[in-house]
Amino acid sequence: MAKKGITICNVCCLLLYIATAVLASRDFYKILGVSKSASIRDIKKAYRKLALQLHPDRNPDDPDAQDKFADLGAAYEVLSDEEKRKQYDMYGEDGLKEGHHSSHNDIFSSFFGDFGFMFGGNRQQQDRNIPRGNDIVLDLEVTLEEVYSGNFVEVVRNKPVAKEAPGKRKCNCRQEMRTTQLGPGRFQMTQETVCDECPNVKLVNEERTLEVEIEQGVRDEMEYPFIGEGEPHIDGEPGDLRFRIKVLKHPVFERRGDDLYTNVTISLVEALVGFEMDIIHLDGHKVHIVRDKITKPGARLWKKGEGLPNFDNINIRGSLIITFDVEFPQTQLDDQQKDGIRSILKQGSVQKVYNGLQGY
Repeated sequence: MAKKGITICNVCCLLLYIATAVLASRDFYKILGVSKSASIRDIKKAYRKLALQLHPDRNPDDPDAQDKFADLGAAYEVLSDEEKRKQYDMYGEDGLKEGHHSSHNDIFSSFFGDFGFMFGGNRQQQDRNIPRGNDIVLDLEVTLEEVYSGNFVEVVRNKPVAKEAPGKRKCNCRQEMRTTQLGPGRFQMTQETVCDECPNVKLVNEERTLEVEIEQGVRDEMEYPFIGEGEPHIDGEPGDLRFRIKVLKHPVFERRGDDLYTNVTISLVEALVGFEMDIIHLDGHKVHIVRDKITKPGARLWKKGEGLPNFDNINIRGSLIITFDVEFPQTQLDDQQKDGIRSILKQGSVQKVYNGLQGY
């Protein structure tokens, strides 16, 4: 009996220890401002937004800025990894003490590039005497579904990186004027190339994964810059890598600004007596349509708020504009059927000839 009591006591102590450890650890969900059921896309989106807000370069007057930024990196590293997230949910931060931890600089640069963002300035304001590698512009094809809902796209980049190599090399070469005295009152000025001596380097390809956020409502031809991810320069800084958005054509919807256009074909019977149907939208939700009156060929229906989110304010959405086409029956009518239709419609002949393109 005493042995059983000791076992129960040990179990209780273990549970108490685990509960205390969980409570004492940092709340990574709270740091990122997401719920415990947040998807990986929600976590990436929250990190990208907060990383810009909390970066120490943007908060020079906050003595805790470095700690806040480090907490943010730790939270993202754990919650973006399925296995680490499970361990954290079960045992808290103490359950993650063992194992490799990524550098927050690596995490930040995967979203923004090697140099992050130049807070308070930009690359053009830096020392123009520093040589730079060429910029790279890559087209990034995105679907209309991604424009509607947003997404994160992982791009694997093989980047040439300068590494030290044996020996020395000439660097920072420049043209300088040299004055030589030829005699009393006589001088000769010549131009010559002068170089410094620098450690030798070689370019080695390194594989990196970049996270490109496809923001809701992103427009065609918009560019996402990754600082320092372009072509390297041995004597200076690498150029930038810019992803240029190319929105792919969609089989159902056409984009015009924030509005979406689509066509619906209905039968002649539906055009005359009405109909009810659903259109499957880009995110899978259904747009319900009810028509209880005659629908003419070419008639349009506006569904406000069912278009694309505005890039500058995703709470504002465009409209879904539906154009109706009417499909006529393929079979020919006999005389009795024709008389029946004339009797039902009670419509006389209307044969009007006019300029339908006037004003265009």
